[in-house]
Amino acid sequence: MITESEARQIVESVKDPILNVPISETNGIESLKIIEDKDHVSLKILIGRLGGQEQLDLQIKIVNKLKEAGAKSVGLRFDELPEEEINKHKATMGNEYENQFDMEKTKFISVASGKGGVGKSTVTVNLAVKLQKLGKKVGIIDADIYGFSVPDMMGIRTQPEVKDKKIIPVERFGVQVISMGFFVEENTPVIWRGPMLGKMLTSFFKEVVWGDLDYLILDLPPGTGDVALDVHQMLPESKEIIVTTPHPTAAFVAARAGAMAKQTDHEVLGVVENMSYFESKETGNKEYIFGKGGGQKLADELNVPLLGQIPLGQPDFDEDDFAPSVYHEGEISDHYEEIAKRIIEEEE
Repeated sequence: MITESEARQIVESVKDPILNVPISETNGIESLKIIEDKDHVSLKILIGRLGGQEQLDLQIKIVNKLKEAGAKSVGLRFDELPEEEINKHKATMGNEYENQFDMEKTKFISVASGKGGVGKSTVTVNLAVKLQKLGKKVGIIDADIYGFSVPDMMGIRTQPEVKDKKIIPVERFGVQVISMGFFVEENTPVIWRGPMLGKMLTSFFKEVVWGDLDYLILDLPPGTGDVALDVHQMLPESKEIIVTTPHPTAAFVAARAGAMAKQTDHEVLGVVENMSYFESKETGNKEYIFGKGGGQKLADELNVPLLGQIPLGQPDFDEDDFAPSVYHEGEISDHYEEIAKRIIEEEE
């Protein structure tokens, strides 16, 4: 049997994973009671931020400690601490990735969309390549864990190396790349639940030797699901780019991704409209296959700039250096380079 005093002492000794101080210092136990005839502990804990892997790990830790002390079952609920309490502990709120990155230098940019098929990964890859071309040290995390495509788009045929239990990302066109695609067999579906996905994302940050980066770009899965939410919570300082096509429906659903970014206090850098038009090489006429205006409408709705409008077009293939989605030269390449320049100007 466990007493209320014992249970309280155990919980208060555990650190709030966001504020990095013991729960005793945050007055984080809102309620705690023991149902003696069932050896059941019921409690409600207030923490610095809800959701994500940190909350899950904290839940497991508290439940295990209470059961080791004699509780047969534990009912645990979470809520967020009052803002004034969080502000008291700002000085101890270390980002869990500070040891991995120079947080003063490395800028995190998430590339998001409301739906699949709008070219979000293509935008990610080409922005990374152009930022590198402009002299920046760049990495990509292919966080679209179910629909990973970055290695194939960049023509990557090698696997990451492991040294001293750390993962060395694959380099292509001067860009460091890590992806779920490196860790599953080809054409094998990923059938995982949220907590497992969260742990894989954590590994991409903590267990990969990224080195001295200027930009780390995250290719998010489409929509506003668990993975996107985990990334928003892991990286409170991340900026965001929203990708859409000109089609009204694509812009409509992309607005949700933008709204999610703002609700999690992420700054939206702007909107990239992909597949804006097709220009005939023979006549120079532009055909607006997916309509007009979706990107600008979305940018106006989110009150952010329209960073660029990318036309439809096939990259030039180099059989000796094959990368099916990277534009090295031509009009589309120039569009991506202009967007990269705008991002650098905005960020620096």
